[in-house]
Amino acid sequence: MEIKICQLYPDVLNLYGDQGNIICLRRRLQWRGIEVQTIGLPVGEAADLCDFDIIFIGGGMSTPQQPLINDLYNGRAAQLVAAVDSGVTVLAVCEGYELMGKYCITPEGDRVDCAGAVNFYTRLGHERLTGDCLFECGEDSGGSRVVSFENHSGRIYLGEGVSPLGRVIKGYGNNGEDGTEGARYKNFFGSYGHGPLLPKNPALADFILQTALERKYPGCALGPLDDTLENNAHNFMLSRLEK
Repeated sequence: MEIKICQLYPDVLNLYGDQGNIICLRRRLQWRGIEVQTIGLPVGEAADLCDFDIIFIGGGMSTPQQPLINDLYNGRAAQLVAAVDSGVTVLAVCEGYELMGKYCITPEGDRVDCAGAVNFYTRLGHERLTGDCLFECGEDSGGSRVVSFENHSGRIYLGEGVSPLGRVIKGYGNNGEDGTEGARYKNFFGSYGHGPLLPKNPALADFILQTALERKYPGCALGPLDDTLENNAHNFMLSRLEK
C-alpha cells in the first residue's frame, strides 16, 4: 500500500510549525508499514491534485497573498474543487483553511474570491484571536478532544452543507461568536489550530488518515500504535486547558 501526500504551497504557507503535520502523517503511516510519497507543490507548479490521496495546506500571513490568489485564478481553484468533490482527503490550517472557502472580505471591505471548494467565507479584521484552544470534534470526525493554538485575524462563517469540525470548549474557534471550530465537508478538514495540530492529537490524525486509506483501499483499517508519548503531550495540554 502507498499513500501520496501533497503539501500545497510549502514556499509561502509554512508558518507556526505546521510542517509537523506532514511529519506526523508520514510517520504514522510508515510505522504501520504503509509506503508514503510526499510532494511539495509550490506556487505556479502544475500537477493534478486528484492524483493525491492527502492534500495539506498550511498557515501563512494574515491577509490573502497575491501570488496565492493569482495561482488560484490560474486553475488551482478548479483543481481544489475537483479534489474535494472527488473525496480526496484535505487538511487545511489557518490561511490555507481560509483560502478553501468562497471568498474573504478584507478589513477595508473588499471581496477577494478564493478557491470556492467549501461553502464558507472569511471576514478579516484588525483584532487577532490568539491563545490556546480546546475543542471537541463532532461524531463525523471521531469525537476526540483536540488541543491546539490559534492566532488569526480572520473570522470564518460556515455555510449550508458544511459542518463544524468541532465545538469550542476553550478559545475562539472559527469566529469567537458561534462556538464552532473548523469545517467538515466530505473528506475536507479545516481548522485554525496550530501547534502543529496533529502530533499531540493522535486520534484526530488517525481519523484523517483513515479517510484517505478507506477511499483508496476500501475496507482497510489502520492498526493500533503505541501513542504513550503523544497522549502524554495531549493530556498535559488538556489538563491546563480544563482548569
